[in-house]
Amino acid sequence: MDRYKLYIPAKKLSQGASAFFISYPDYFNGQFDTNKIEVRINGKSLPLKEVVWDKDSRVIQIVPEQAIDPTSKVEIVMSNVRNPELGTYYFTCDVTASGNIPVRLYVGTWIVSIEP
Repeated sequence: MDRYKLYIPAKKLSQGASAFFISYPDYFNGQFDTNKIEVRINGKSLPLKEVVWDKDSRVIQIVPEQAIDPTSKVEIVMSNVRNPELGTYYFTCDVTASGNIPVRLYVGTWIVSIEP
């Protein structure tokens, strides 16, 4: 089992966030534990409304109980991840802006490398 810590800089959340969408490539055959996913601000874990892993679309949707304020530095922590054997994978993150118009915005890509 492994743990991923995915950081989103404050400047990327200029409109805040009411939901996070983490997508991964079709050749990633690892497993996620949706009960062990956290959203943290300043090291403090926030209560989550829901975490949904859509395996067919390869997307993990994370909805906090309260929207994230603009310019907050966010850390998404995924524990109990079962890694694939090896490879390099690109995880991307979109958010739903927390303003009056809930548009989906791209905020970044993480490169996850797994070595034997």
